[in-house]
Amino acid sequence: MNSTRIRSLLQQETTVKKTILVTAALAAMGSSAFAQSSVTIYGIVDVAVRHTSNEQSKGQPEAGMWREIGGGMSQSRLGINTVEDLGGGMKALVNLEHRLLPDNGTQPAAQFWQQSWVGLQTGFGRVTLGRQYNVLFDVVTSTYASYPYSPYFEAYKPEIGFAVGARADNMVKYLIEVGPVRAALQVSAGEGSPTGGKTVGGYLRYSDSGIGAGVGYEEYEFASEKKLKATTFGASYKTGPWYFNVGWGENKVDAGLTATDRLALGAFWTGGANGGFGGPAFQAADKRQIWTIGTNFQATTELNLGIHYFRAKQSGPAAVVSPDATAKFVTAAADYALSKRTDAYVEADTTKLSGNISLNGAGGATNDAQKRNGFTIGLRHRF
Repeated sequence: MNSTRIRSLLQQETTVKKTILVTAALAAMGSSAFAQSSVTIYGIVDVAVRHTSNEQSKGQPEAGMWREIGGGMSQSRLGINTVEDLGGGMKALVNLEHRLLPDNGTQPAAQFWQQSWVGLQTGFGRVTLGRQYNVLFDVVTSTYASYPYSPYFEAYKPEIGFAVGARADNMVKYLIEVGPVRAALQVSAGEGSPTGGKTVGGYLRYSDSGIGAGVGYEEYEFASEKKLKATTFGASYKTGPWYFNVGWGENKVDAGLTATDRLALGAFWTGGANGGFGGPAFQAADKRQIWTIGTNFQATTELNLGIHYFRAKQSGPAAVVSPDATAKFVTAAADYALSKRTDAYVEADTTKLSGNISLNGAGGATNDAQKRNGFTIGLRHRF
């Protein structure tokens, strides 16, 4: 091979190397020009053993029940968070969250994704679109939740029965924070659902120096265009190892609800009260109120102790059965952190009803009992 041929090959090789270097440099410049994004996979696996009394069906001898549950302190979940920096202080946000029952591998609700939304964060606030938490759940859990380290006890959660399902489909939510003040508005469309689903609502909260206070309001429209109007307000105070919280909530419904409306209402009202604040009387009730007060004490770095009292009352016009009734709930829990991600806990609770309401038996069977005691011991891991 002559020298001219060799020089030509060397020049071609040099050109190829320069092309590769330039391409790599351009790719690097291009990637820096585009937004940087992060994807986080997170989750909770919580399994507990729970015993409850008075689980018999109507007319059967008194009986309790032992069971393993896929969520004691928290409902188990698997989620994906995505944050993309678009530059100029703007970010794109995505959240997908699946709820599961690790005791048997099933899911607790028809929706596979309990949260599924996309949004934009700017200097003027955040807008999110999709299935997400409603304003009532947001203000309670962020401001005066029962437990500062876990908003509520999943296996026994009277307060959630007044949050109108906690989530809503087809929602547009706007949230803005200015210093210690946060405000949010929500609107969601029913989109022809046979049970309704239109919502509108908002909340305002303040949080600074251990003091939290907030108020929220939401309207839910049934298929008949009748409405449920829900209000909540409360406060919390944290000082040293102590945490105190108080709260109030009310659900009022328009007169003349249809049978379909009542089924949707029953899902809201009985779903949060240990599955037991129901019976035939809620079919005639048009108002429910709940009061709550509680305290938590961090005894050591690892050990948290808490106790909470709830009192609920329902009322309405006399119908086939008298709807006037009350319910009292007490729950106490001790949570011990084995590590930053794993904790063990024990919890005890009691439910006392009065009036023409009763507990549900195993599997939702009719039960005339008006008192139930519960005990839970479990293990939770967060990642």
